[in-house]
Amino acid sequence: MYAFLALLLPATAFSQNGDDEKKTSIEVQGFIMSDMGYNFNSIDPDWFDVMRPTKLPSRKGEFGTSGNIWFSVRQTRFGISSNTPTKLGELKTLFNFDLMGFGVNKGQTTFHLINAWAQLGKFLIGQTASIFMDQDVFPVTLDYWGPMSRLYNFNIQVRYIPISNEKRRLYLAIERPGATADEGNDATSIALDKVKPYYRMPNLLAQYRQNFSWGYVQAAVLAKLMQWDDVSGNTATDLSGKAFGWGWTLSSVVPLGQRFRFKVQVVQGEGSESHIADAPADVVPEHNPSDPVQYIKGIPQPVWGFFTYLDMDWNSHWASSAGYSQETVSNGNLQAPDAFRKGQYASVNLRFMPWTNIMAGIEYQYGKRHNYQSAYSASASKLQFSVKVNFSAKTSL
Repeated sequence: MYAFLALLLPATAFSQNGDDEKKTSIEVQGFIMSDMGYNFNSIDPDWFDVMRPTKLPSRKGEFGTSGNIWFSVRQTRFGISSNTPTKLGELKTLFNFDLMGFGVNKGQTTFHLINAWAQLGKFLIGQTASIFMDQDVFPVTLDYWGPMSRLYNFNIQVRYIPISNEKRRLYLAIERPGATADEGNDATSIALDKVKPYYRMPNLLAQYRQNFSWGYVQAAVLAKLMQWDDVSGNTATDLSGKAFGWGWTLSSVVPLGQRFRFKVQVVQGEGSESHIADAPADVVPEHNPSDPVQYIKGIPQPVWGFFTYLDMDWNSHWASSAGYSQETVSNGNLQAPDAFRKGQYASVNLRFMPWTNIMAGIEYQYGKRHNYQSAYSASASKLQFSVKVNFSAKTSL
């Protein structure tokens, strides 16, 4: 709440200098979402209520016995938005969060910031969806995580919007840098324990969308610099290094008549895994025999993936979504044999909307994980029941 009030301060300042009749409109919005499900197979208990193939067991018995019933309200969301007319144009802000624990809070029902941004004219600052994402191509799944290779990264950024009209749009942005690393097998992880990352440049991104009579096509590109320093104090070796990460993505939504929408997305890159909802590390260790000082080097991990989905509106009360996705990485030769290599995801659901703000649905989810070198693979099935109640209220200041 304090963060949102801070975002409103510029709006108050602008509006005080404007016409008295110009008022700030504020909307409280969100939804209560309650999920219940059954995991027919085992999965990392920190991710009990989502289907993530990267979190399926990498070896037999890693997460205990198969079969588990679960309940969750972690998809519940609350937010406040505002619109303020000013002499420089309309000032828009949005602050919202859900209850899905990430990072050190994984597995918990806790505050998780999604958006905290302000936009005036062609400029936006704050945290919102990375412009590498295409939120319109997301399929309607009951699962919070959704298909593999789905781009999902809400990041702090400065965005410039030189073009935005009914036919096309162009976004340019610098975003907060970051990366994840795989420390490899047991011996490698000890050596890399004293290697620390640092970032001297922001991520650079661009997005372009072209609308057509039959739908749209969107393309986005990403460039990032990842660096790390060896702070072990060992004068015989130096594992410091850097890697250049990049990525591109194409996505499209094509309406098929009035009630069906075909959705497809393709992504490829190196060191761009942190922009993907369910993916392994950006940087992985590789043996470097030609240099005894830097005998381990970090390389940006190549990744590619796609998903295809069909959203179906059967009538005003019933709807479905079904599709398939896949994601594959190229592993470093010092990664553990049971490191993630390939994942598959599929889902199908049936949703019922008896009234405008209420939805109830059932969804079947399937995931499969393949390892780097070990012959073991894991598959999982999940059945999920969800009820969602939307709410909103508007006022003016």
